[in-house]
Amino acid sequence: MSEGLGRLHAELAGVVLVARELPDVLTEVVGISRRALPGAEAVSITLIREEDAFTAAFDGQIAMDADEMQYVRGYGPCLDAGRAGEVFLIADMRAEDRWPDYTQQAAERGVGSSLSVPLPFQGASIGALNIYSSRVGAFRDADVTLGEEVAGFVAIAVANAEAAARATTDAENLRRAMVSRAVIEQAKGILMERYKVTAEQAFTLLTHSSQRTNVKLRDVAEQLVSTGALPGT
Repeated sequence: MSEGLGRLHAELAGVVLVARELPDVLTEVVGISRRALPGAEAVSITLIREEDAFTAAFDGQIAMDADEMQYVRGYGPCLDAGRAGEVFLIADMRAEDRWPDYTQQAAERGVGSSLSVPLPFQGASIGALNIYSSRVGAFRDADVTLGEEVAGFVAIAVANAEAAARATTDAENLRRAMVSRAVIEQAKGILMERYKVTAEQAFTLLTHSSQRTNVKLRDVAEQLVSTGALPGT
């Protein structure tokens, strides 16, 4: 393992993923990337959700500017790296002819070369790590290796963050369901006591009230519990 790769591994291993917002994690990662890649003057992370692409974090304004030029056009090395899962190395922005409209404008804005590495996740690509320099020929094969290491870590961080978000959402939905069930049971108890009916008949009264008033069953139950009045009767 090269010294640069070993240092990169050590820095990435020190990034805390738990109980942190994804933008904070990715901002730290792009800073590490910029320091780890000798030719890097600016680094960004593009995430792609269905057809929408956005810069999730960046270190260096030139990276954000170059990303935005591609988003406006709908194509460019970072977008194509994210969509096709391929690495795109542009040694000389002025001589590059794969995206002539973009590369000409990027060169005019001071970008000399760039490296775009896909973010791999479960056999697909979810975006790209984008590395920019004002110098021509700033990136070589060793930089591609470092970039791929960072991209793999970013993909893990994104996956962890999304899993945590889903877990939080699931927990909140479960909590709400439990609260709804509790208040509905309270409302049923009130109706059973008031009208001397069974639990099933009390539930029917609640559902009929919900249908007549076009109010959610939970809200009907909450109103009955808090005010004693059954809406629609």
